[in-house]
Amino acid sequence: MTFKRSFAPVVDRHTRILILGSLPGDASLRAGRYYAHPRNQFWQLTGSAIGCDLAAIDYDERLATLLQHGVGLWDVVQSGKREGSLDAALREVEHNDLAEMVQKAPELVAIGFNGATSARIGRQILAPSPHLTLIDLPSSSPAYAAMPLAEKTRSWLALRPFLDQRMG
Repeated sequence: MTFKRSFAPVVDRHTRILILGSLPGDASLRAGRYYAHPRNQFWQLTGSAIGCDLAAIDYDERLATLLQHGVGLWDVVQSGKREGSLDAALREVEHNDLAEMVQKAPELVAIGFNGATSARIGRQILAPSPHLTLIDLPSSSPAYAAMPLAEKTRSWLALRPFLDQRMG
């Protein structure tokens, strides 16, 4: 099995929503970018939530646009062993310090879990908090094809009420 590590978080002090994946897949790790697989629907889904065509702009501008809207990115898994990109293959997992991240983001009000593995791990790490809303989102991964894009989009729109209101 191959040892893999997550990327650094994309957050700033104005982050209101933190979207957590599990661990980047092989295409993302090769590219050194979040959600780099061409069939991953993350940029479409998040773009729908914030009202911006993220897929049409370059990667650095995508990240800047997310931050402008109060959206940050990270993963629940810091490192682990995995062949391929499927979450079911994860072994010897070490978690990112989500509790510390929550403390460092004073405006954080919601966490969106991108997929079931992210939600399962993230909810175990984060104690219930009256100040945080935890939202389970359908996976944007191309491996999760059971739900049509339109239905996924409706679910991801649950992020809208937590967006940075200065942008709206």
